[in-house]
Amino acid sequence: MEFVWIPPGTFLMGSNPMEPADPRPAPLHEVAITEGFYLGRYEVTQEEWERIMGENPGSFGECGPRCPIETVSWDEVQEFLRRLNELGPASLFRLPTEAEWEYACRAGTSTPFAGRSTLTAVHANIDGRMPYPGEPPGAFRGTPTPVGSFAPNGWGLYDMHGNVWEWTADEYCPYPSEPVSDPVGGCGSGVKNIRGGSWYFSASSARCGRRYTHAPSDRGFSIGFRVVREAR
Repeated sequence: MEFVWIPPGTFLMGSNPMEPADPRPAPLHEVAITEGFYLGRYEVTQEEWERIMGENPGSFGECGPRCPIETVSWDEVQEFLRRLNELGPASLFRLPTEAEWEYACRAGTSTPFAGRSTLTAVHANIDGRMPYPGEPPGAFRGTPTPVGSFAPNGWGLYDMHGNVWEWTADEYCPYPSEPVSDPVGGCGSGVKNIRGGSWYFSASSARCGRRYTHAPSDRGFSIGFRVVREAR
């Protein structure tokens, strides 16, 4: 796996009121990420999952080993991380928090997409049949694409928009109205946040601030993940 250093900083988390309305409100609020971290440059691939877990549950095996793993639940990802962490004493691997994920996605920008006010199927693997407001319809590929097939964001992270949704560590919880530091969602909702949209969802779903959820036992053919690496 390759990792990118994400420096500490402060950003506005959530969706601008001018962005399309969401069923899960995401009002803007200030968030401080007080410690930098390493985040996977790419989504975890089929090859990486199979090397750790010994099997490939993905729905798109024909896509190839460099395609992202999908059809894995949050619970199954925890087992993958447990096994990965047993391989060596130097690093600790985990899912990013929802705030870490959005901070990394934005890469220092405040637009709906990283450095962009709009997004099309030319820029990311999304369902172009459901374009962002103001854009014409585009391609629908009908499958994930190999990681890194599109340009990275400003911090060198690939596929933060589209390809597969990405599990985060947090439960879905209402956002606070006041500034917070290093938030971790835990309010007993029982569902986990996924971020970033996918090949099967609209352009709007791929916005940096867009929130979506699934139960931790759910699997979906457009849900995968990427990981954080910490020093032990």
